[in-house]
Amino acid sequence: MTPEKWHPWTVLLPSPIITNVATLGKLGYLGKAPGTNGSVAGVLLYTVMFYPLEPFFYFLILAAWIYLAIAFCGEAENRLFKRDPGEVILDEVVAMPVCFIGLQGAIAAFGAWAWTILLLGFGLFRLFDILKPFGIKKLQDLPGGLGVVVDDLAAGVATCICLHFAVYFAAPYIV
Repeated sequence: MTPEKWHPWTVLLPSPIITNVATLGKLGYLGKAPGTNGSVAGVLLYTVMFYPLEPFFYFLILAAWIYLAIAFCGEAENRLFKRDPGEVILDEVVAMPVCFIGLQGAIAAFGAWAWTILLLGFGLFRLFDILKPFGIKKLQDLPGGLGVVVDDLAAGVATCICLHFAVYFAAPYIV
């Protein structure tokens, strides 16, 4: 089953809705590094929506966001006639909460230093998203929106692992 079969409803939506959701309006067109804009929006999404959630709801809402991102990003590819267009930044937005899975307690415990976890997560994610190490680059070959989103999710997982190690080793010095 192709990814497009998972979300047939997207063909019913008008192009402006598809592209504006996938690019976060004008945000995907600003500057020379739109992925950075999407990552900043993703950190904001995490702090506003995901940080206060219990694990069950965190994963439930994250799964819904990922599904919607795959659907909108895949359809945006079709409407923009481009493969993984740079202006499509919804994939970065939904990947950022993946970076911080299981770190709510550490962020709270770091108090005034909590921003360092968020900043480090942002920086590591951008590094992994740009360099695409550990076979992440191959994930882009997956069809449609799946290929657009999954490489960012993998970069988010790599970031999450690094953040957990960083918090483990830094906690005795900060907390």
